[in-house]
Order: sequence, then C-alpha cells, then structure tokens
Amino acid sequence: MINDCRIRNVLHVSDTAFFCMKIKEYGIVFRIKKEVTSLFEVLIPRLRVRTVYDIDLNLLQEKGYKGIITDLDNTLVGAKDPLATPKLTAWLEEVKRQGFKLVVVSNNDQARVSTFCAPLDIQFVHKARKPSSRPFSKGMELMGLHPEETVVVGDQLLTDVLGGNRMKLFTILVQPIAIQDEGFGTRINRRIERIVTSRLRKQGLWHEEE
Repeated sequence: MINDCRIRNVLHVSDTAFFCMKIKEYGIVFRIKKEVTSLFEVLIPRLRVRTVYDIDLNLLQEKGYKGIITDLDNTLVGAKDPLATPKLTAWLEEVKRQGFKLVVVSNNDQARVSTFCAPLDIQFVHKARKPSSRPFSKGMELMGLHPEETVVVGDQLLTDVLGGNRMKLFTILVQPIAIQDEGFGTRINRRIERIVTSRLRKQGLWHEEE
C-alpha cells in the first residue's frame, strides 16, 4: 500500500487497496490532502467523445492547440487491428491538413506500433509505460510543442487521461473500439475505471453523456 493513500471515504477499503496497488505499479505516489476529490480530478478528462471522428478539430485550433498525442489500441483502431481503416486514414490526413502535428504514444511494443504508423508516416513512442510523464514529454519533443499546445486522445483513464492531466495537457477520452479484444492488464484498468467513475457520479463529478 502507498503511504497517504487515504481515499476510504470515496472507495471501499478493498477497492482502495486495489487502486493503490495499481498506481504503485506505475511508480506514482499521490500525496492526498483532506479534499480527496483532488485525486480524482486527475482522472477526469477535459472532454469526452464517442470516437476520434467526433473531435472538433476547428475548435481545437481556435483554442490554440497545435499537436495531438494519440493512443493506438482501441483509440484509433481495435486492439487486434494491425492497420488503419480507410476512414481513419482519411481522418488522419485531415488532421495533418489542418496543420496539427501528430504522434502516437502507445504502451504496446515496437513491432505493433511501427506496423501501424510506418505506412501513415506518423512518429511514435512505443512501450511508453503511460501514465508515466516521460512518453508524453517525448511526444511533445518530437512535435516541438509545449503542454499548452498539446492535446492527448485516448480510451483509458488510468493511462491516457491520468498521464495527460498530470502534464497539464488537454485530455480527450474516447470510447474503446473493441473492448472484447483487450488484454489482461487493460481489463484490470477497466475494473478500476468502473470503481472510479461510480464514485465520481455519486459526487457529481462525472455526468452521463447526452
């Protein structure tokens, strides 16, 4: 258990232990103050959409964002889909056409990520170990951008959203494309996500999408 992980008034005791153990696995220690909601604020995305196609690129431009760090599996394509679909290829081309820089940051291995990214001429960071801050910093370095210019898109609270929020990036959560294809580690993350979003709903911090 992590010292100062005092969130029992938000999670059940058993859930708290499980959550803390998972955070510890990522090498992250939270110093929790009395306001336990401060912990959960780093798990709340700035925006939630159904798919990447629902992201308003024009609005992002208006707000001054210049680059997108995106997850791969279950964000752009299903976890078992090796290549981009024609629809996704067209969307990625539109992202570039509008002047956005783009980098894929994935926890998957080099073979998986390079197979997807190489045909699209997209830079990538593999074996990222999100939510560690290092891959997000690397992604911004590849794009030559600063946090206030960068958007993070992904399908997981504990990797994409947590990592992006800790770096003060604009985080966008999408719904997973093929949840049935997810591996064991991701299924554990989903269990924690359900615990977290349930408590957030009770505290009025997580609202159902229209």
